[in-house]
Amino acid sequence: MDLFRSEPIAQPLAARLRAANLEEYVGQEHLLAHGKPLREALEQGALHSMIFWGPPGVGKTTLARLLAKVSDAHFETVSAVLAGVKEIRQAVEIAKQQAGQYGRRTILFVDEVHRFNKSQQDAFLPYVEDGTLIFIGATTENPSFELNNALLSRARVYVLKSLDETALFKLVQRALTEEKGLGKHHLSLSDDGFKMLMAAADGDGRRLLNLLENASDLAEDNTEISVELLQSLLGDSRRRFDKGGEAFYDQISALHKSIRGSNPDAALYWFARMIDGGCDPLYLARRVVRMASEDIGNADPRALPLCMSAWDVQERLGSPEGELAVAQAIVYLACAPKSNAVYMAFKMAMREATEHGSLEVPLHLRNAPTKLMKQLGYGEEYRYAHDEPDAYAAGEDYFPDNLEPRQYYQPVPRGLELKIGEKLKHLAALDEASPRKRRK
Repeated sequence: MDLFRSEPIAQPLAARLRAANLEEYVGQEHLLAHGKPLREALEQGALHSMIFWGPPGVGKTTLARLLAKVSDAHFETVSAVLAGVKEIRQAVEIAKQQAGQYGRRTILFVDEVHRFNKSQQDAFLPYVEDGTLIFIGATTENPSFELNNALLSRARVYVLKSLDETALFKLVQRALTEEKGLGKHHLSLSDDGFKMLMAAADGDGRRLLNLLENASDLAEDNTEISVELLQSLLGDSRRRFDKGGEAFYDQISALHKSIRGSNPDAALYWFARMIDGGCDPLYLARRVVRMASEDIGNADPRALPLCMSAWDVQERLGSPEGELAVAQAIVYLACAPKSNAVYMAFKMAMREATEHGSLEVPLHLRNAPTKLMKQLGYGEEYRYAHDEPDAYAAGEDYFPDNLEPRQYYQPVPRGLELKIGEKLKHLAALDEASPRKRRK
């Protein structure tokens, strides 16, 4: 007997309940409802290379297995965490044998494909191109950023979503009633208990089943899994996300856009979501400071020091006092008048500084601390603004000689920038009337 080919003695509940057909598969109705492209591919066996992009525990691996089963294709799997080019070549050889000896196509399923580097991803391309294998990659990260364009051009991307309440309820029902699940223990679960598990699972079916199995190990047969037992089991089950992951940046984006859109309630929600998910509050405090400059700017100059103070409170006091101060800053930013005028002006100035290179500082703007510098004309003809009417040297030019004066900063007609804009228009009129103005 080959011990290495024997079944595991005790498979986890999630593995035992892996869907064996489309009827058992839960979720992803937007892809698998009748008439949808992926459902058509499954039913017709119309294989093509594809990428499954979605969060953990939503059925990416199961879907790939179902596709192989329905299509009567050989199924090979490789984990990008453990494998390299050698394992890819071995899978290709197996695919060639399957085609030559049995006339069967091969699906190569690569889990966490985003962990392969560029050269490893390139190793698939010739065999995907010539039809040696059907490539299916699974990833939790945005394929646009993590996968080569050459690979993306040869595979269709399908976006899988977190499992909703209906899908998670079906999983629980199967787990409690089917013999291969927990059926022999005759356990039950109250509505409150299900809600606790659902909240802890956060759309992850595998996590839901793992938690349910852990609870069943602690419960007596022929009883209801109590809320108290679940509370002691779950403890702090806050939703987590990888700091560099897609969900992290999606939520930061939602927070920033809610503030920019002047919606304090939505901004508070996304702030709370990220705190609940384990995000470092100091990171959020730093991002809020950025938002004060980028989206409020001089329309309300009080926003920036308020955000700096909130960051300081977070650093000094920690949680929960610091988080409340950051929340205060977030609400202030959302309600403040908006201006990205400084942000846009800075970007334009940076672009032109790069494009025009090292233009020399005009002589009249240079300091002349030595006699030689004065002899060379440094600081000559400089007009000291405080000696001019209204402390403004009308017509003076502060740009390099080879760069025509231009306007980067264009204040918006909101908040304090309304007044700033009026002042700059007045100064521009003085410049225009001045005989010292640079002429083209």
